[in-house]
Amino acid sequence: MSEEVLTSEEDGILVVTINRPEAKNAMTKAAAEGIAAAMDRLDSDDSLRVGILTGAGGTFCSGMDLKGFLRGESPSVEGRGFGGIVQKPPEKPLIAAVEGYALAGGLELMIACDLVVADAGAKFGIPEVKRGLVAAAGGVMMLPDQIPERIAMELALTGDFITAARAYELGLINRVTDDALAGAKELAKSIVANGPLAVRVSKQVIKQSRGWPMDERYTRQTQLIAPVFVSEDAREGAAAFAEKRAPNWKGK
Repeated sequence: MSEEVLTSEEDGILVVTINRPEAKNAMTKAAAEGIAAAMDRLDSDDSLRVGILTGAGGTFCSGMDLKGFLRGESPSVEGRGFGGIVQKPPEKPLIAAVEGYALAGGLELMIACDLVVADAGAKFGIPEVKRGLVAAAGGVMMLPDQIPERIAMELALTGDFITAARAYELGLINRVTDDALAGAKELAKSIVANGPLAVRVSKQVIKQSRGWPMDERYTRQTQLIAPVFVSEDAREGAAAFAEKRAPNWKGK
């Protein structure tokens, strides 16, 4: 794992920290590869249920490292895109814990996550046009899926920032707190308490179903969720409820 990305585990949660505080966590090739490796670990390790992506030093991510860009470096990973996740996020839930700035590629990293907890002082934006560039790592494509198109258009064409309060009002983030990482861990623990198979398939259906034809939606959903309903975890969940105890999930 690159020193530009740090990881830690606790109670089924993998915390992934972009560790370039001196550069406002601007994304490099090494950092992107570190994040991609962490996402592979999250998906492959059955003891891990939820990931949190955050940044060191009070900033989430200020976008692409422009010095690296001038050297011809691309902060992307083949098949995964910018930051190692925008084109291929993990199968398990990923929460962004945002402090400071989530700008340009940093915002694109954030919107590739499933849930967002932000510090009250956080700022968000895709200011690429101010540098003669385009938010090509999902900003101009994915932001209109998450907020109204006219607001996404304004952010893309002006490059202006919005506050955490405004982002929450628009539904771009889930929670505003005084400590983003602590808030993200609290949210993650609520997910870890649930059946891992059900959580993973619920995410899969939400992500995929918007592209399904209306007359095929329930058929396609059934194909994904049927194994969950006959799993050991489904029986355990019902038994735990009847016996008034916490379930012992096996992920099977």
